[in-house]
Amino acid sequence: MSLSQSQPRSLAGRVSRIGLRQETLVYLALSLALLAFMAINVALGRNSIPISEIVNLIWLKINGQVLDPTYRRWEVVLFNIRLPRIFMAFLVGAALSLAGAAYQALFRNPMVAPDILGVSSGAGVGASLAIVWGMPTIGLHLMAFFFGLGAVFLVLFVSHVVGRGKSLLVLILVGVVVSALFGALGSFIKYVSSDDSTLTAMVLWLMGSFARSSAPKDALVMLLAFSIGAIPLLLTRWRINALAFGEEEAQTMGVDYERLRLIIIISSTLLTASSVALCGMIGWVGLIIPHLARFMVGPNFGRLWPAVVLGGGLFMLIVDSVVRVVLPGEMPVGIVTSLLGAPLFIYILCLGRKVWI
Repeated sequence: MSLSQSQPRSLAGRVSRIGLRQETLVYLALSLALLAFMAINVALGRNSIPISEIVNLIWLKINGQVLDPTYRRWEVVLFNIRLPRIFMAFLVGAALSLAGAAYQALFRNPMVAPDILGVSSGAGVGASLAIVWGMPTIGLHLMAFFFGLGAVFLVLFVSHVVGRGKSLLVLILVGVVVSALFGALGSFIKYVSSDDSTLTAMVLWLMGSFARSSAPKDALVMLLAFSIGAIPLLLTRWRINALAFGEEEAQTMGVDYERLRLIIIISSTLLTASSVALCGMIGWVGLIIPHLARFMVGPNFGRLWPAVVLGGGLFMLIVDSVVRVVLPGEMPVGIVTSLLGAPLFIYILCLGRKVWI
């Protein structure tokens, strides 16, 4: 091998190692920040618990010792409320961010959000009907979940009839139409609702909140939905990279484009629908976090998804900390994400960096 041939290879190897070290530092920084905000959320709240007492409580439970009344009260607060809420916030942020990154790769458009195909609007209609009919919480969650899935399947069906399911543009346009249709239905339900308490409950649910989904069983349901939705995306992460070159180029690389597109849509819909069904509509997370992650680690989906998951979970924990500790009362999470997300997204656009292939 000549010297002129070996130098480019060695240079590429050094660049690859530098990139790998940078990504490792990003993952490490996000993980440490995530652990720090988890500790903050565990300790702070209406009833603050010192970190040292939390450690003592865990130690006493491990040793099976009898707890005094103070520790029993902290045990209920810690294990029944705060820890499930922390895991719920992390999982919802991670799910929405991962779904947003997958949709942006599929549509090759960094402006795409997880609700592009109408899942949030459909879930809103289902939840509104459940509230009007006086259904219990589990009924509300199920109605929101299945109406969200139904909206996406309606988009797929109509796009298949109109464009034979082959045009991403048709898919997006049909998604916009279906979102508008379900949005109008949701507004109609609120308009004809004569009970002020019912109308208030619908409005508050649509704003998003973790206060009503802080039970341990809710966190387990979200963990199951996240696992089912995320695993197919992670298994196909290298094929998702081929989508950046277009449908024809991806097929020449051996990618089954139609199958991969269906996997992305179903998995992302499951992630988004489960988040909306359990916690209401929480916007901007799935739009801005993938942008920030691409700034840090690049557009390669195989390296992007850990930053997206960690960054989305961290962002939601920060928002939840603001909601619980800084702001008076229990302001809906969706309001804070919009207040933080919109200016942050404008700042990202102003950076003008070319990180999207």
